[in-house]
Amino acid sequence: MPDPSDALSALEPDHGPDAGPEPLAGTVLPARSRETPFAADVPASPSGTDVERALSPAARVRVADGFAATTGRAYARDWTAFTTWCTTHGRTPLPATAETLAEYVTHLAATPTRTGTLPAPSTVERALACVQSRHKLAGLAADARPARLALRSYRRQRADAGQRTRKAPPAELDILRRMLDATAPDTLAGLRDRAALVLGFALMGRRSELTALNIADITLTGDGLEVFIGRSKTDQDAIGETVPLPYGSHTETCPVRVVQAWIAALAEQEVTSGPLLRGVDRHGHLTGTVGAAGKAVKRMSGHGLNLLVRRAAVRAGLPNAETFSAHSLRAGGATAAAKAGAPVSAIARHGRWSEKSPVVHGYIRTADKWRDNPMRGVGL
Repeated sequence: MPDPSDALSALEPDHGPDAGPEPLAGTVLPARSRETPFAADVPASPSGTDVERALSPAARVRVADGFAATTGRAYARDWTAFTTWCTTHGRTPLPATAETLAEYVTHLAATPTRTGTLPAPSTVERALACVQSRHKLAGLAADARPARLALRSYRRQRADAGQRTRKAPPAELDILRRMLDATAPDTLAGLRDRAALVLGFALMGRRSELTALNIADITLTGDGLEVFIGRSKTDQDAIGETVPLPYGSHTETCPVRVVQAWIAALAEQEVTSGPLLRGVDRHGHLTGTVGAAGKAVKRMSGHGLNLLVRRAAVRAGLPNAETFSAHSLRAGGATAAAKAGAPVSAIARHGRWSEKSPVVHGYIRTADKWRDNPMRGVGL
């Protein structure tokens, strides 16, 4: 979740519901700019006459497009929900008072989601961060202290009720092997699924990173594979990073052999460029090839990748298979590396985390709690 304190420096928009203005004639912008409403929320000029503080329509779209797409969509929904609630209750969304923010957090904590359950505290936290960010962008102060106390109370209430934040279980090495054993190695869909599972684990990859991979991003070297990650959550400037994957000890889990088998299968279909992970129709035809349902080449989506992992878990007969997701692969790779004694700096670098990330340290603690358990060897 974005840190609201970084919002101003990133020129973070508030993502209202209306489409942004068209750019100036002759301005070429990324396709995503026309699909997201961010630009409408970047102020053009505070006074309407201050030339030094004004942004042209083209600049507004460009600034808005610099914001992360996935976070932007979530913030768009959060801001729309907040402004709608304010209108219904006769409150002002911008600037919002401390009391309004506290009331809104209280409202969210008592309002069931579409699944009929109360929202996770992190969901409420993100909604509050959205409102704070919008205020900061507009040069306004938002006193969120009472709201954060209300949120703390909500966290305690859930903890007292025995409720835990649901997390995807890590697909550690034994689990990964079971999933691979249950995935056919002699079909296009099976080869694709095996490549996705092993890559997600070995790269410690985010699903956005995995689905964005192209065939050209994979390079075979004498030492293994080099995988180019063009952009990730921690690389919003799209500088890119090349991640090395060495040969594995076992054929079925070796990232080099498994990914090369999938690329060879693509080549047999005369596919040598474009998305690495792509759709396979129900008849076993690769999307975008002769005989496939539909004509378009379909890059696998994040949702599709989650389904792929979940179905592999179901086929393998894993307990609570429905809770597995693409994140299970990332968590499994990091946990396995920690158990093998890899230093936190190496795990963080390989998985594209900050070395101070509480997430990566959580994987380290998972390994250490058994390896360094003080009760081990006391004679119980």
